[in-house]
Amino acid sequence: MSFSLNGPSELLFYVNGRKVTEKNVDPETMLLPYLRKKLRLTGTKYGCGGGGCGACTVMISRYDPGTKKIRHYSANACLLPICSLFGAAVTTVEGIGNTQRRIHPVQERIAKCHGTQCGFCSPGMVMSLYSLLRNIPKPSMDQLMEALGGNLCRCTGYRPIVDACKTFCKGNTRDLPILLWATNCCQSKENGICCLDRDESELLDSEQGNRTCEKLFQEEEFLPLDPTQEFIFPPELMIMAEKQPKRTRVFYGERITWISPVTLRELLEVKAKYPDAPIVMGNTTVGPDMKFKGILHPVIISPDRIAELNAVNYLDNGLTIGAGCSLAQLKDILTDVVLELPAEKTQTYQALLKHLRTLAGSQIRNVASLGGSIISRHSTSDLNPLLAVGNCTLNLASKDGKRQIPLNDQFLMKARSSDLKPEEILISVNIPYSRKWEFVSAFRQAPRQQNALAFVISGMRVLFEEDTNIVRDICIFYGGIGSTTVCAKKLCQKLTGRAWNEEMLGKACRSVLDEVLLPASAPGGMVEYKRSLLVSFLFKFYLEVLRNLRMMNPSLCPSVPAEYRSVLEDFHSKQYETVLRYQKVDTKQFPQDPIGRPIMHQSGIKHATGEAIYCDDMPVHDQELFLTFVTSSRAHAKIVSIDSSEALKLPGVIDVLTGKDLQGVNSFSEFPESEEILATDEVLGVGQLVCAVVADSDVKARQAARLVKIEYSDLEPLILTIEDAIQHNSFLETETKIDYGDVEEAFKTVDQILEGEIHIGGQEHFYMETHSMLVVPSGEDKEMDVYVSTQYPKQAQDIIASILKVPSNKIMCHVKRVGGAFGGKATKTGILAAITAFAANKTGRPVRCILERGEDILITGGRHPYLGKYKVGFMNDGRIMALDVVHYANGGFTLDHSQFVIQMGLLKLDNAYKIPNLRCRGLACKTNLPSNTALRGFGFPQAALVTESCITKVAAQSGLPPEKVRMINMYKGIHETHYKQEIDASNLMKCWNECIEISSYYARKARVEDFNKKNYWKKKGIALIPLKFPVGLCSLPAGQAAALVHIYLDGSVLVTHGGIEMGQGVHTKIIQVVSRELGMPMTNIHLRGTSTETVPNANVSGGSVVADLNGMAVQDACQILRKRLEPIISKNPHGTWMDWAQEAFNQSISLSATGYFRGYESDMDWEKGEGNPFAYFVYGTACSEVEVDCLTGDHKNIRTDIVMDVGHSINPALDIGQIEGAFIQGVGLYTLEELKYSPEGILYTRGPEHYKIPSFCDVPAEFNVSFLPASEVARTLYSSKGLGESALFLGSSVFFALHDAILAARQERGFSGVFTLNSPLTPEKIRMACEDKFTKMIPKDEPGSYIPWDIRI
Repeated sequence: MSFSLNGPSELLFYVNGRKVTEKNVDPETMLLPYLRKKLRLTGTKYGCGGGGCGACTVMISRYDPGTKKIRHYSANACLLPICSLFGAAVTTVEGIGNTQRRIHPVQERIAKCHGTQCGFCSPGMVMSLYSLLRNIPKPSMDQLMEALGGNLCRCTGYRPIVDACKTFCKGNTRDLPILLWATNCCQSKENGICCLDRDESELLDSEQGNRTCEKLFQEEEFLPLDPTQEFIFPPELMIMAEKQPKRTRVFYGERITWISPVTLRELLEVKAKYPDAPIVMGNTTVGPDMKFKGILHPVIISPDRIAELNAVNYLDNGLTIGAGCSLAQLKDILTDVVLELPAEKTQTYQALLKHLRTLAGSQIRNVASLGGSIISRHSTSDLNPLLAVGNCTLNLASKDGKRQIPLNDQFLMKARSSDLKPEEILISVNIPYSRKWEFVSAFRQAPRQQNALAFVISGMRVLFEEDTNIVRDICIFYGGIGSTTVCAKKLCQKLTGRAWNEEMLGKACRSVLDEVLLPASAPGGMVEYKRSLLVSFLFKFYLEVLRNLRMMNPSLCPSVPAEYRSVLEDFHSKQYETVLRYQKVDTKQFPQDPIGRPIMHQSGIKHATGEAIYCDDMPVHDQELFLTFVTSSRAHAKIVSIDSSEALKLPGVIDVLTGKDLQGVNSFSEFPESEEILATDEVLGVGQLVCAVVADSDVKARQAARLVKIEYSDLEPLILTIEDAIQHNSFLETETKIDYGDVEEAFKTVDQILEGEIHIGGQEHFYMETHSMLVVPSGEDKEMDVYVSTQYPKQAQDIIASILKVPSNKIMCHVKRVGGAFGGKATKTGILAAITAFAANKTGRPVRCILERGEDILITGGRHPYLGKYKVGFMNDGRIMALDVVHYANGGFTLDHSQFVIQMGLLKLDNAYKIPNLRCRGLACKTNLPSNTALRGFGFPQAALVTESCITKVAAQSGLPPEKVRMINMYKGIHETHYKQEIDASNLMKCWNECIEISSYYARKARVEDFNKKNYWKKKGIALIPLKFPVGLCSLPAGQAAALVHIYLDGSVLVTHGGIEMGQGVHTKIIQVVSRELGMPMTNIHLRGTSTETVPNANVSGGSVVADLNGMAVQDACQILRKRLEPIISKNPHGTWMDWAQEAFNQSISLSATGYFRGYESDMDWEKGEGNPFAYFVYGTACSEVEVDCLTGDHKNIRTDIVMDVGHSINPALDIGQIEGAFIQGVGLYTLEELKYSPEGILYTRGPEHYKIPSFCDVPAEFNVSFLPASEVARTLYSSKGLGESALFLGSSVFFALHDAILAARQERGFSGVFTLNSPLTPEKIRMACEDKFTKMIPKDEPGSYIPWDIRI
């Protein structure tokens, strides 16, 4: 051999312009932990560990000595082994700019366009955009969306990030004075004149008076993008690539040897020596398998820039593309070829491009190789079905020679005779040109249109006899059906020689269902839906080919019916247009007063530069340990034994904690007695905490956790679903109920009675920062500093004090900021922190605990799945006279917040409607699932959807438009709720009427109906949904808040309060409050963070009232200080704050004040079912329009208009951000996000690969938000309203727009009567509800005759 494996190689690469060398590199070390722990570059974040969220995005730059070009591309640091970075330059968010030196235009614009909230995803967003701009300084909108497709954000709703990105677009102008990137009319017309035809002064002073279309940012002030100011590629790396002799590199780890051959000859020799070793290029398959499946490869071979693997050859019969080419490079190659060659030659290439645009995110496409995609042969591969139908061949090589094999069904099934030999390497792929009279099509359907594994994929090709419609050859492959990509061979044989007509289509549809079989219990579930896609794709192919044949020779076949044609087109929508209308500041307000102005998030720039510090960004302490958990793998079982002996033998493992270690403190006084912190004798759900492993590193702790052996004995009954709980009478608390009016009597007088039910699935919080904590013992007096990402430091303090048997004054909990929470970092966080603190106390050393994404999702629970059953009595004109409703919530195995969620659901279920006779009952079901908890909206999103579903059915039964039934039943003016609290709903009707007007609802509804008449397989729907959201905590003590304000002698101010900054901008608003109350610039004011040291006994941050309550406390403190200083200020009115502070000090006047807010008066008597639980109400209305593909269930949100009553907005930029972010999260809840459990209670959806939250592609193409004119709100902070939760329910406007589209499809197909759609309304449910001739063909499986892959909980 021409190389030696004797000694380790030296690794050399650059990070942010600085040289990095490592002599002893562990191949298992990924770039992300190396950056964060070794180089202390913590701007790059851990979000999921699997390349699915984009939080860890960095830019990689490589020099190609052959082309003399530098390639810049984004990549996921969590998947990049540092061994693969030899000769590369890595750029992180810290490298492009910071507040100490200069910030980069990308960082500035994302921050100043209000594109950050919690900020955890922001560095990844910045780096994805920056990487694009390094290659294309003036990108198109499509290029921007492709670049950001691999990045997720849970907070913002994406709109402000898109606004920031659009400032870099080619064609962008700097003279858009009023509308934010809007090219369409805002629908607000005066005297028939469009707003775009009026000048700025007219618009600002229009009859809308107190509201205007103002900018949220000033684009003309942005730093220009100057490519000449970027980092140069390190000359040393260029010289290395050009002149240094290439040598095979070898890196040895404890478990893995990494070999990087640099020539094809060496590669073949290494593969011959290690035939079982995988070939790794981008590590997008092997990496996740090793991390999540525990697959270990003792040797990994990673070719480094071997020319033959990256060559592209243009031959007479097609392209030969090197197996090492990345999918991004493949896309660029095919794009160029398609532009150059006649369309008849590029059918296969065009089909591949269609899938390459949506396959994974750009970070994955940039590193994943063509060869890896082929060789992995995943059933869900987007490319293999197309390569197979395209008659591609694979060029293989080994030490013994070369050969060629076809990429066919036998290869994809891994048949031994058609597979690679262990010692062989895939060198390149031959992709033939298509021929005249040959057509190739690509189809896929996924839960999300971008960056999501498809349910079913298909590649289809047909070749006709020249100038005929007779099939000469046809090939059809399907992926996602079973464990491999399958070929419909028998179908193809039957169709060969037949004419391309409807008779052939009918035969094809029946034959494919007979041949491509999917068992009822097939992995992935959705069996009937997947069967329907087999036929739907075939029908689409039939239509596409019919159209193409007719274009070539009109006499060969009839034209595609006009009403069918739209199904062959992609969803047509404009690109991200936005109109924002918010209240302008009163002209009498002082210019220096920031209240009411769109102030940037206080940490916005730091978010974008990566300088904002989160819990896991804190430096490692001396002798720090790491803790990880061992959780139950059974849903209901007795613990027979726990054996930790093998784990304790592992070097670096310090301890394994069990319930026995916590004897006497294994519970907490606020929890039921039976609820244990660590399970001892019995487990009640998969994911329940059983053990905690403490080791000197996270790697060792996790390795040891896998070695802990727990023996179980299963117990009965196993209760997983709401229906199971009802059957077994398994409930966490007794029934909660409210009775209003006389329901039974009302039912006797109504014209019609209708009964129904709806199931609403749960939702994962999916905050970008997983649960994180660091506990540091002080070394004396049993004091502990606890740095924890929580919404509720007080409860964490209390549980820790309880478990350590010390008073609370010894436990100091600190929270600087939280990377998203949404209700999920309250109760459970305290338990996790308490176990971590116990370990720190026992070892006497600092202990850190950071949950991995899968652990976090499994352990922490989420939104409660709901079952709502109702009986409604109504008059023929749509008036609802009586409603009897029962809510069941799946609470999991402990109480947590379930009872409070049920109570809130019952109080808020009326939504916007006055129902004169109402009986509502609620029960929290006890099941063997992880305990569900608080999540944004807290019971209202489920309860209100039950009511709106009922309203929709009443409308259908009455033959009335849904908006008419809604309007006739809405609260109007002053009314009494069903719990007898008086409300003034005037603003509800204002929101409703204004939304109708600005959305042009009735005109668009007419256009929707016209579209539906003309299109059979595509339908549009439109819906108008009102909102009444009560704000309050139902308790006076729960609403109290405190604050501490210090004025220093230099005139600066330090503020602290009990609220937690988790993205909603509470700290920013607090600084605005201090600025107004003290009359000083915001730059004088600093807010350090939240701590139990400074503000004790603070309530949980949630319920939309964090800024309300804490702002009142801060206001109180400021007013106390102002009153003290008034004599000094009045004597020296032109002095500075430094002058006044110094004089106060000289007069011995305290410059520190504690502020306090007692809380909103609140009471609720559950025995009587009445009270005044809420402080005020937020009103709103949303109108959404969608387009649906009836053949697949795919849909696009075309436009959403939201009108909100916000009182007086303290900060319009933050408030709009809260509304948009909540709305998009609601769209996820109602149409996309689906938790899937096995019949054994095991959660399948533990990360972004399988659990899909909304992405950029799910934002309405046109997204407009308007505020009502300012109105006075009694008792609140400056008459403002809390907006954190309310708009989430408006996401249901998309749900009901989809319902409207489905109704149109069903009516056209002859299906009349009321029907039920459950939430989330996924593509599966949409497709199966649009019943047609194809769904009738689908074989149906008898329930009970099989064990399903998943169950509805």
